[in-house]
Order: sequence, then structure tokens, then C-alpha cells
Amino acid sequence: MTPRTSPGPRERLLAAGQQLFYSQGASVGVDALLKEANVARRSLYEHFGDKDGLIAAVLRRAAEEDLAWYEDALAGATEPRARLLGLFDRLDELVATPDFRGCRYFATDLSFADPGHPAHAETDAFRRSLRALLVRELEALGHARPERAAEQLHLLIEGTLVVGATEDGHHPGRAARDLAAVVLG
Repeated sequence: MTPRTSPGPRERLLAAGQQLFYSQGASVGVDALLKEANVARRSLYEHFGDKDGLIAAVLRRAAEEDLAWYEDALAGATEPRARLLGLFDRLDELVATPDFRGCRYFATDLSFADPGHPAHAETDAFRRSLRALLVRELEALGHARPERAAEQLHLLIEGTLVVGATEDGHHPGRAARDLAAVVLG
């Protein structure tokens, strides 16, 4: 019989940070993080240097998961146009879930006024990766201006996430899908 191994302090800090930063914002205190992760303060500093290091690591981890979510959403169809439009259907479903709290990258950017905060590099990296994914899909579609259209679709994605977090009962993904159809031509 193989013994079960529980996650170590680093993994517990990442999981606690990801959950708390999303549900309560990046201003959550270190003590709350340590309590949720059930680790000593020393573990935070050994693994991440400080809370800012943990925030950056959490954003990197979340970005990998979120990009995988976008890939999965696109995989719902085979034809490029249907793939991109289907993405907005999935976004509409996402924002309707009870635990949806909005875009973690937008919220993080608003939390840190200092443009040099390490969180901004992570949110920028995520957005570049998302736009690259959109450009790839638009090129497969044969869109005449894939870079410009990717900017427009990204704006619709961000708008869906913001409206989805602030207006219960609406379906921003449906409205965004209609506008995306115009962008796609």
C-alpha cells in the first residue's frame, strides 16, 4: 500500500493564496494566509521571500489554469468561428456560477498602485498569453487583422468578466458573443 503524502507548505501556501486572493482580494493579511495554509510564517519567507512573492507565484499558477480553461472552452467546437463564439458561451456560464468573483488579473491590478509591483508583470504576462491564443484562433479563421481583432475580443472578454461580477442575473457573455460575431465578420 502506497502511503498518502499531503501537500507540503509551499503547495498549501499557493492553494491558500489562490483561494483567498480570489475570494477576498490581494489585501488579505499574512496571518490569514498562514492560518488557511496551516504553515508557519517561516515557510512563507523560505518559499516566496515575502507576501509579494507569494502573490506573483499564485498569479503564475492561476494563469496556467486559466489559460487551460480558455483552451478547453475553445475545444468545444472544431471550426474557428464556432470556437471563438463558443468561448463567450462558456464565459457566460462561468460568470453565472455562485462563486464567481470577477477577473483576478483586473482586481489585482487595481489592488497595487505601484506599477513596479511584481503582480503587474504576472497580470501582463497572462494578458499577452491570452491575446496570443486569440491571435492563433483568428489566424486559423483567416481574419484579415488578427492582432486588432484579438484586442477587440480581449476587451469583450474583460467586459464580460467585469459585468458578470457586478450585475447578477444578466448574461454579459451573450451580449459579448453578439459583438464578437461582428468582430469576426
